[in-house]
Amino acid sequence: MNKKLTNRSLTLLLIIAGSILSGVFNNSLASESAGMRLNVIPFPKQVNSTGSSFSFRDALTIVLDKKHTSSDNFAAEELIRDLKKEFNITAVIGAKGSYPAVVLTRQGASAKLKDQDYTLVSGDKELIIRAKGEAGLFWGTQTFLQLIRRAANGYEVPGLQITDWPDIQQRTIHYDTKHHQDKASYVKSFIKDLSRYKVNMLVWEWEDKFAYPSHPEIGAPGAFTMKEMQEFTMYAKQYHIQIVPLVQGLGHVSFILKWPQYRNLREIESSNWEFCPLKDESYALLNDLWKDAMNATPGSEYIHIGSDETYELAACEKCKAKSEEIGRSGVYQLFINRAAKFLTANKRKVMAWETPMGWKIGESPAKGIEPVPGLVFTESYDYETPGLTYVKESKALGFEVFAYDPNPGVVPLMVPYDFEKGDQGEIRTGSLEKSYSFISQAARSGEFKGMICTSWDDDDLHNQMWMMHFVNAAAWSWNGSAPSLEDFRSTFFSDYYGPSATGVNEIYKLLNEGVYYFAGTMERNVWHYGEIGQTHLPDMPRGDAIEYDPFWNTQYKEKVQQSELMLAKMEKLLQLIDNNKKAGVRHPYDFEIFRTSANLIRHTCLTYIDLSNLEYTIKEAHVNRFMDCQASVNSLVKAQNIIKTALERRETIFSDLVKTYEETRLPRGFSTADKKYFWQQDRARHFGFRRPDMSFLIYDEQLLDMEGYLEKLKAYTDNFKSICLN
Repeated sequence: MNKKLTNRSLTLLLIIAGSILSGVFNNSLASESAGMRLNVIPFPKQVNSTGSSFSFRDALTIVLDKKHTSSDNFAAEELIRDLKKEFNITAVIGAKGSYPAVVLTRQGASAKLKDQDYTLVSGDKELIIRAKGEAGLFWGTQTFLQLIRRAANGYEVPGLQITDWPDIQQRTIHYDTKHHQDKASYVKSFIKDLSRYKVNMLVWEWEDKFAYPSHPEIGAPGAFTMKEMQEFTMYAKQYHIQIVPLVQGLGHVSFILKWPQYRNLREIESSNWEFCPLKDESYALLNDLWKDAMNATPGSEYIHIGSDETYELAACEKCKAKSEEIGRSGVYQLFINRAAKFLTANKRKVMAWETPMGWKIGESPAKGIEPVPGLVFTESYDYETPGLTYVKESKALGFEVFAYDPNPGVVPLMVPYDFEKGDQGEIRTGSLEKSYSFISQAARSGEFKGMICTSWDDDDLHNQMWMMHFVNAAAWSWNGSAPSLEDFRSTFFSDYYGPSATGVNEIYKLLNEGVYYFAGTMERNVWHYGEIGQTHLPDMPRGDAIEYDPFWNTQYKEKVQQSELMLAKMEKLLQLIDNNKKAGVRHPYDFEIFRTSANLIRHTCLTYIDLSNLEYTIKEAHVNRFMDCQASVNSLVKAQNIIKTALERRETIFSDLVKTYEETRLPRGFSTADKKYFWQQDRARHFGFRRPDMSFLIYDEQLLDMEGYLEKLKAYTDNFKSICLN
């Protein structure tokens, strides 16, 4: 609702508001009753209109209880920093009675409020945020920041009374850095950004990005030290986020089993993907790594052992015999239970990528063995029944169940927010709507202890590309009832990128189209999906008559047309990105990532057009062969220049992309003076890990060997000149 309200319509809405017994407003009603759009993520549970707006200029007093905690003080200091950074408002901590004031208090809170709950009441001279717990007080300040709007004489917050609480207690983001390592400064900024949207758990899948003290060879060069991980953990706690380490257990362990000294622990000798669950040595090693991970995250309640995608489970002779006795799922549960015994003894709750009641309903159910009570199940795609039967059954047996945010389609460069494509190219629901549909229902059900939103690093997207995915999941797990998905989308763009941002919705849609085009070019999909999407170079001219096979433009006609259409879209996208950069948006670095992605897609479009022109140029040389030798030579030189230009463009664009990514990341696959990076391909053949460095993005184009073609064409041209012109 963007239209300005008349006095009559405003009065009518206030009368309607007073008649609603529950006092709960949906997004539209709350927005109109305040006379403006209420852009808050997550949307508050209860919003009532009150009297005057809370108005102020460029200065505020922050009032704390006389007996306040260090956490309360941090909330106030953080609020002061954000007010200055985002609005250039100067705020100081002062005494009650100084106006205008924001009062942060944990006195007089309703007995019904829990640790994360808060109330916010705005009035003429002061705005009061009240909570029983430290987390609730902090969440209230984050809502306040989103409520601030520019007014004629400064700033204002509409006259509101908010009572807010989460539907799901643990709102978890899965932070996957298996194929890259973000810099420490980025990790901290990421944690802070998540806290704005009331995320309170970060499951960090770091694989070899942690320098395990017990087995230092496993950590990659530049991996975070024990001290650094402990600092991240304490830093996150200030923002009421607990860091949960995810050190893969049974499967996904190529980062461990690639090392020759651990080869004997493999389930099958040829694959570095999976531990044998019947070898005591497997547990001796994993227990060391898990102990390091727990020491690195002091005070955290959970640890995650992964253990999904166990492709080789029960493949060795010993495990195969055991599976005949207790079922394949039983072998899996043997591992989970033994891991849990060690970890629970160390006072951690154990998370795993396991489906509620999966040991009974899987393809190979367990026989006579079940998981130990207290495990936390964090994966399922549909929870089997609309009534959440297995979730309820698991809870009754003493397990915690986290709602698993449906995983986005796997595609390079960008999350497919608007639409996904199936294996046959069919259009499917985008990840944003897919997540909304499930998480909002899960939140309303009241059946889940937590929610986990994943960000698989298979294609090594920059972490900033996942941000709307993370915030979307956080929003619906806090409040599964409001607003609408479209309201969320527009609110995210205006809050995250700031009021000066324009056309961001179109930027996301164009990127969504562009990355699927990119994924379907060269041999990129061949890597994961089979023999589709291959590209070849035009035929090389041969003989004195410049003979060639004119197949390229016939075979790739549709791809060239597609490239021309996509090129126009990428040009438009780049203009929109440039407009936002000039406008001074928040999170400008995102637009640099968008830009480098759009340029790489644009380069791919131009490469197909170049190859088309290359064949036409060779045709020109052929046609002129017996009429004008010099014209033929000129065409052959022109063909060389087409390839040179394409290669130079690729180098420029790729170098720019790498440089931009490395503003926040360590170089991929780099070695230090003390340690050499040891790269070995994993069994899953992840798109983002087929090369140790960032060249995985252009590897398919490199396989074309345009450099080799150019050298052969140069030699052919020189030879033709010597025959034809002398």
